[in-house]
Amino acid sequence: MLVRRIATALLLLWLVLTLTFVLIRLAPGDPAAFLVPPGASAADAARTRAELGLDRSMLVQYARWFQAMLRGDMGASFASGQPVLRVLREAAPISLALGGSSLALTFLLGVPIGMLQAAKRGRLTDRALTVVTTAVYAAPSFWLALALVAVFTYGAATMGLPPRWRLPAFGIHTPGLVLYGWAGVVDVIRHALLPVAILAAVGAAGIARYTRTSVADVLRLDFVRTARAKGLPGRTIYARHVLANILPPLVVLFALALPGLLAGSIFVESVFAWPGLGRATLAAILARDYPVVMGATVFYAAAVISANLAAELALPLLDPRREAA
Repeated sequence: MLVRRIATALLLLWLVLTLTFVLIRLAPGDPAAFLVPPGASAADAARTRAELGLDRSMLVQYARWFQAMLRGDMGASFASGQPVLRVLREAAPISLALGGSSLALTFLLGVPIGMLQAAKRGRLTDRALTVVTTAVYAAPSFWLALALVAVFTYGAATMGLPPRWRLPAFGIHTPGLVLYGWAGVVDVIRHALLPVAILAAVGAAGIARYTRTSVADVLRLDFVRTARAKGLPGRTIYARHVLANILPPLVVLFALALPGLLAGSIFVESVFAWPGLGRATLAAILARDYPVVMGATVFYAAAVISANLAAELALPLLDPRREAA
């Protein structure tokens, strides 16, 4: 069973990479046109295309790329000439820190809000939180990012708030300052507040809606009514019975939330000028930098598929009934 699931995950990874390889080359635009100087002749463009190996058929290009990837060689960036693995090593930790902190806050905020809505279902609290979570979840990430920048950066300056109360809008460090120790940590945290808040708010809104439905279904079950009839405190019921029963679906939701978080980080990193993998991927797509696009695809696809595989393997441990079924 484990071997079959791993084989299925590897097959899915291969399909994603192959489809991305084909689609990025079918997209309009010639990478050589971005590399040759303005006014270059067609012969110069053809020479650059040959140096990059783009004059070969798509099948030959794919075979060369796939063989090199199996050896751990992602190639070199068309734009910068740096190895793709170096680009990933420099950008991935920033995206992982941003995404990891946002994902933790997503569940730390979303699950309690959803449980509160289920406990107060049909009341004013539930209705108000439903409106807020629906609006936040439906709003595009880049729109929310620009709105927060307008409020906490330019809006704070307009209201005359002191500089320490204004949040920086771009980058991960204050330009022109070299800070060490706690001062440097605080500076990074201040720059991370807005992008983390955007990703966490959108994710928590979706988690809250899902948790509300799951908890409301569990509260209708007979064993919960029996526990209440025995006089168990509400906190005990929610901690021992309700949360234990919604934990398996939450694990699945964790795996399903990862793709949305990774996709949202691309726009958030672009808006806030964070030098992470999302911003590097978007720049590579616009420049038709095929090696970087494929390297980022390997990273994103492997992360999403691995998370889904881990959730699938963890479900029988969290809910033995699934293993028996």
